Amino acid sequence: MFTLEDAERAHRLVGGVVPPSAARQWPLLSELLGTQTVVKHENHNPTGAFKVRGGLTYLDALTRRKSDVSGIISATRGNHGQSLALAGMHFGVPVTIVVPEGNSVEKNAAMRAYGAELIEHGADFEAAASHALELAGARGLERVPSFHRNLVLGVSTYGLELLNQHSDLDTLYVPIGLGSGICGCIQARDLLGLKTEIVGVQAAGAPSYALSFEAGHAVETPAAQTFADGVATRVPDPEALDMILKGATRVVIVDEQEIADAVRLYWQKTHNLAEGAGAVPLAAALKEKSLNMGRKVGLILSGGNIDLDLFAERIIVGAHKAGSEERAA
Repeated sequence: MFTLEDAERAHRLVGGVVPPSAARQWPLLSELLGTQTVVKHENHNPTGAFKVRGGLTYLDALTRRKSDVSGIISATRGNHGQSLALAGMHFGVPVTIVVPEGNSVEKNAAMRAYGAELIEHGADFEAAASHALELAGARGLERVPSFHRNLVLGVSTYGLELLNQHSDLDTLYVPIGLGSGICGCIQARDLLGLKTEIVGVQAAGAPSYALSFEAGHAVETPAAQTFADGVATRVPDPEALDMILKGATRVVIVDEQEIADAVRLYWQKTHNLAEGAGAVPLAAALKEKSLNMGRKVGLILSGGNIDLDLFAERIIVGAHKAGSEERAA
């Protein structure tokens, strides 16, 4: 898809706006998992998630190619939109974002704060994406897809940072939304000539890539129902799926309770706030604990943008309720 020189050039571009994120070894997580555990903290980025890297490289390439970009439009559940909004401010390009109805209130507010025009439309991401395509034609805007070479190029820079620092990782767990994150990690590993296993993670309520990986071809699901909105995808991207089939070792499915437990554990063991999608790698590593004993494992904490009400209801109240039920039993 691109060369190591391309990735290093992208890293210099991204680095002008986004400092390298920390890759920390947390003793309590290592003790919990029975591994040497390294967490890549993309939740520490300016927008609170990894996708800011892709927005910068995408708009850099677009504005180099076209000097008269009147505006861009895209669909998102939040982090992609924040990425484009921040990049739009950096490059002086107006940004319109379409989100599903009932989307995260706090992510919506963040996108508006970065200057994006926000439009709510449809019941899910696919409906929002279809509306964004219609508006692109009607308003004469450049439509930015959720998966594209230049987005993958940008997000691959966190893979380069991590794998250059920890080239001896045995396994790296990465969440799968539409696929740019895991594809960026696959590219970074291959460009560096490493043997690290890349393992994708999805929610049980939105398992399109997991089902597709097992079948060897695209499998759509009728719904994507999970509080981890960053991995709520019904329809796999063909190009992303092809890279995942060729470069990933497996795709693990975790349920809602396992995700909620992982969010809580990140807070308890590291005092880091993880959104649902950011916590699925830890949930998967816990699920596969017996496979990883004594190995060195990497976890991508891809974002920390979880609404306060959701955190309180699902993570805090949910943990107390589960504890009460266990004591009663």
